[in-house]
Amino acid sequence: MEITGRLTADAVVRTVSGERKVTGFSIAINDIYRTGGELKKITTFIDCSYWLNTGIAEYLKKGGWVQLYGRIGVNAYMSGSGEAKASLTFHTSEIKLLGSASRRENSSAVAEPMQSEKPKETVNRFEGIDDDLPF
Repeated sequence: MEITGRLTADAVVRTVSGERKVTGFSIAINDIYRTGGELKKITTFIDCSYWLNTGIAEYLKKGGWVQLYGRIGVNAYMSGSGEAKASLTFHTSEIKLLGSASRRENSSAVAEPMQSEKPKETVNRFEGIDDDLPF
């Protein structure tokens, strides 16, 4: 399965079962549709885990766009008040980084193009979506 969303917080590396490590993060997926002439917005939050390489955590920063491949699951539990609850989980097998938290992010680590080089044009396929973020 493939899902695309925006990171809701920086990724966290946890140690589980002795020395095994997992990278945990959460994404938000925004869906917009019309019903009866009214515009509806729904945000779905998914808790994700990635077991293959914890080094990716430094690149998974809040607000970044990611495309994930893997399998979806559900985590059912009882709340403190005895109410049945559930959350979506995603067992990630592949991560593609699509963009940083800010389109206007300037970094001193990025070298200026040489005079003989033409600056590369960037295309933002998600223009206008930043205003609809739930966080």
